[in-house]
Amino acid sequence: MPALPPLIVATRNAGKLREFRDLLAAASEVVGLDAFPAVPPIAETGTTFEANALIKARAVRAVTGGWVVADDSGLCVDALDGAPGLYSARYAGARASDAENIAKLLAALRDVPPARRTARFVCTLALVTETEEACFTGACHGALAQAPRGSAGFGYDPLFIPEGETRAFAEMTAAEKARHSHRARAAEALVSSLRDSLRDRSPALRQ
Repeated sequence: MPALPPLIVATRNAGKLREFRDLLAAASEVVGLDAFPAVPPIAETGTTFEANALIKARAVRAVTGGWVVADDSGLCVDALDGAPGLYSARYAGARASDAENIAKLLAALRDVPPARRTARFVCTLALVTETEEACFTGACHGALAQAPRGSAGFGYDPLFIPEGETRAFAEMTAAEKARHSHRARAAEALVSSLRDSLRDRSPALRQ
């Protein structure tokens, strides 16, 4: 049976890479950008999650020549007209920490009552190979806590409570979070596509 090449995930974020290794392990080996120091910083100049994911994936493939998966994801808060959205990772500044981004978001929501603190996480994954470009999007709806909760995860996980739950992502195990998360849903679609690709490469699997 032919094997898929390693998937180069276009991130140096250790927390995000751990999630991708869990989510994509069934499809292929996962390698982060720390293995490719020649890849320069990539400006995310797109106006949509899909555009930014493709920009990153194409840029990394141009340097590495491998099969690349890049994501663009963010938190879209209804009371803030979708902000921070595309700018979630740099909401409080280009080099802002997770804690600084959370503090800025809580300040923006200071006068917003619990019933109006609805939000959704969105993730688009772009896959770029020598023959294919494809995007896969997942979303998770929920609400935002009034203070950080839990110590797991990364980003806005201490604030986000998915629909049907009473705990924030940062209070869940990785497996519990994966049952809800936007990234897991996008990764599931990506893995399904990769399995189809593997099946197409192997006549035995088509029988």
